[in-house]
Amino acid sequence: MTETEEELAQLLITSLQLEDKTINSIDPEAPLFGSYDTGWGLDSIDALEMALAVQQKYGVEMRAEDENSRRVVQVRYIRNKHTDKS
Repeated sequence: MTETEEELAQLLITSLQLEDKTINSIDPEAPLFGSYDTGWGLDSIDALEMALAVQQKYGVEMRAEDENSRRVVQVRYIRNKHTDKS
């Protein structure tokens, strides 16, 4: 995992209060939404909180009507979106 991915993962862990997650347990390609068995297990409320945290920290807006935002499914995708903006 890159330094930026670790930073993003920590932001998500902290902002979503995911007490059962640690940086070392994160796969940057694991799905953020859906089954907890195969990924993070986040839901739509988590998506709103995640979008707000990312916007506040990095200035990257994730709007529902934006087709690319609908594809936010992993930490690595968010990292790429943030890197593209820089």
